[in-house]
Amino acid sequence: MMRLNRSQGKVAAALQLFAAAPVVLFSLSVARTADAQQQAVQQVAPQQVAPQQVGPQAQPFPQLNQAELARLQQILAAWETQSKGTKTLECDFQVWHYDAFAAPGGVHATKGDGVIRYAAPDKGEFRVDRKVFFNGMQGEPQKPTYIEQPGQFGEHWLCNGKELIENDRSKKEWKIQQLPPNMQGTQIFNSPLPFVFNLDAKQIQDRYWVREIQSPAPNAIVLEAWPKRQVDRAQYKVVQIALDTEKFEPQALLLFSPNFDAKLAPNYDHYQFGNSKRNSIGAGLQMFVRSFIDTKPPADFKVLRDLYQPPMEEPQAQSMAEAPGGSIQK
Repeated sequence: MMRLNRSQGKVAAALQLFAAAPVVLFSLSVARTADAQQQAVQQVAPQQVAPQQVGPQAQPFPQLNQAELARLQQILAAWETQSKGTKTLECDFQVWHYDAFAAPGGVHATKGDGVIRYAAPDKGEFRVDRKVFFNGMQGEPQKPTYIEQPGQFGEHWLCNGKELIENDRSKKEWKIQQLPPNMQGTQIFNSPLPFVFNLDAKQIQDRYWVREIQSPAPNAIVLEAWPKRQVDRAQYKVVQIALDTEKFEPQALLLFSPNFDAKLAPNYDHYQFGNSKRNSIGAGLQMFVRSFIDTKPPADFKVLRDLYQPPMEEPQAQSMAEAPGGSIQK
């Protein structure tokens, strides 16, 4: 049975938090300028809010007090409420990948531009349309340059409610994973696109250690989520997201690599979103869905089929998650 590799899992991981509440993350204010967004990103950059080095089974931060817990529950409840009214979404995104082995410190190694589309309750698409790669420093003063590489494409994922499809354009492979019945529809939370489209505050806290961290700006809320399960920790170490305090619109999302270290391995992904359209298609729902769900593989692609194999739960981690002192509880 097919399992997600690191590259595949990274896409799913990226979607987990920022797409969990579509109305929150895709209802971006068009009035916010790119400079303002970049400033918000820099304010919560990993050099300033660096994840700690912690054991795999330990809560990575001190137990929250009652006031902190109450505020966190209010934030998550508001986030969940916002997500429930979303029927369709379209959104452009940009993603910068930072890798100390592929580019100098502070310089992104790749940049991708793409789209995310969703139709409730179980259809979605994540597609990188253009990807460029670091090609050295040039000029005076030195500035990074980027080029496209022939045959190298960004990720493209589709979910039609019954199948998870990876369109691997670099290998010319169309990989189909059949989802079991209990993971279709509203249970897409537990699929390889976990809680992408329907945020559940309790499920998030069952699966992640969550806290609010200090915000660098008075108009932003910054949440941090650490995965409890090994299958998630193998894909990423921690996620940080900055939300607008008034409308819960995101200012930044950072996804840290499993081996992230602020000095030795400062590798992470940074996402930004724009041009969002929520519930804007009117009577054209079927046409909207067909615009991406009816996508077929090119004739020269190899089609691979398999059953999706859910990750095995870890009894020890599960018991810790349920322990009174081991996680955030309502």
